[in-house]
Amino acid sequence: QFKTKDNNKRKQVYDFYLSQTHNINNWDLVDLSCYFIVGQWLLDKDRAPLYQLAESTNLWEQRISIVSTMAFVRNYDFADTLKLTEKLINHEHDLIHKACGWLLREVGKRDEAVLTNFLDTYSKQMPRTMLRYSIEKLTKEQRTHYMIK
Repeated sequence: QFKTKDNNKRKQVYDFYLSQTHNINNWDLVDLSCYFIVGQWLLDKDRAPLYQLAESTNLWEQRISIVSTMAFVRNYDFADTLKLTEKLINHEHDLIHKACGWLLREVGKRDEAVLTNFLDTYSKQMPRTMLRYSIEKLTKEQRTHYMIK
């Protein structure tokens, strides 16, 4: 329904999706839906809702905040992915580490310099899972460099 060209309908789907996050209870539901709805809707809008989701106490809303940025990454817009990863870098849950690492890797596939600049600043404090996910596509030498604590 979100793929319609009717902006009113798209807004309704977006609003409904966010009103139902209490029913989202696994990473698969988040990953298969949020960037096609939340991310796409926010492409040309204020992204404050993502930062509100990141502040939530609900793990799935936090994951929605970072995974939704895939829509931006696909459009070579990396700022919110980096800011949200920075915000979530000390999160206690592995599912957030994996999501942030995945999105960082996607950034690096499009612009390696943006990824390596981020890693130069944050690799020492990143959880190992996040770091491993983010460096998967780098050269062996680069991966070794960033894995050294």
